[in-house]
Amino acid sequence: MARRLQAIGVPGYEHGFKKVRVLPMRLDEPLRRKQPTVYFVNSMSDLFHTDVPDGFIDQVFDVMERASQHTFQVLTKRAERVAVYTQGREVPPNVWIGVSVENKRHGVPRIEHLRAVPAAVRFLSVEPLLEDVGELDLAGIHWVIVGGESGHGARPMKAAWVRSVRRQCRAQGVRFFFKQWGAFGADGVKRSKKENGRLLDGRTYDAMPALA
Repeated sequence: MARRLQAIGVPGYEHGFKKVRVLPMRLDEPLRRKQPTVYFVNSMSDLFHTDVPDGFIDQVFDVMERASQHTFQVLTKRAERVAVYTQGREVPPNVWIGVSVENKRHGVPRIEHLRAVPAAVRFLSVEPLLEDVGELDLAGIHWVIVGGESGHGARPMKAAWVRSVRRQCRAQGVRFFFKQWGAFGADGVKRSKKENGRLLDGRTYDAMPALA
């Protein structure tokens, strides 16, 4: 995606993804948009990457707080850093914080760090779900999103893995959102993402927390 955007000359992608870049000139964009919307912050990057200075993260949080008409979803794989950064700080109620939980080894341990984050909404992005993640402690978690992998080299997701997460969300009172099957359907057959759709056992799952 970065190479494609670089090739067509989209500002900000002149150097592809060779290194982390911050673009302070874009920080005021949410402030200029008055109609409430949902921003998925850094959809192609990670706000808490080790190369992003605390000072820049401070600026991002300041804008999110001032742009209170919007809801901001911040997803990170740097769970330890977000837990440390937010301690002693007031996370604005319109800022949702989440971590990626793609597998047992790397993903599941992030949940404990997320629990320490003082956010109004804490969520898990179980996408792409690469294996059975086992029994999860969802205490303090408000929302779980599950989805399969897409794109070149995508790996299949088994329906049993998804059902296990759904069962645990039901048992622990957590909202469950099934986003997509990805490149492989529930039957394990590779098709287009559109063909595979997002039905799980014949229905959609769209539960999510109320917007701020």
